[in-house]
Amino acid sequence: MSKIKVSGSCLCGSITYTATGQSNKFWHCHCSRCRKATGTGHATNILMRPESFAWTTGETLLKSYEVPGAKLFRTVFCSICGSPMPRVAPDASFALIPAGSLDNDPGIRPTGRIYQDSRADWSCDDTQLPLYATYPQK
Repeated sequence: MSKIKVSGSCLCGSITYTATGQSNKFWHCHCSRCRKATGTGHATNILMRPESFAWTTGETLLKSYEVPGAKLFRTVFCSICGSPMPRVAPDASFALIPAGSLDNDPGIRPTGRIYQDSRADWSCDDTQLPLYATYPQK
């Protein structure tokens, strides 16, 4: 387990949070719900104990959507800019922090890919792609 201290915010900066504590779960999740919720090939999330997480500003701006029939899945987002925000599981067993909402490096790296059997064929394969520091020109 690694002790981390992070802060994060939404795209418009209206909502901010901090989290300090132990985390040993930092995953890329390829399940269809995570793909739909993020609009990407996978969600990258850090899981922590709920008591290590705190909203610092804008908590009243949060909105959520509960997926019918899902026990632990829901989306939480900024009502102004729509950015995915952290969420606490309904049973309070964990806080899930979308890594893309972090404002600083957590000092840990993803430890695996979960629901890999659900991975979209076009997403995150082992091929090497060109790298660009900025938007590529023709």
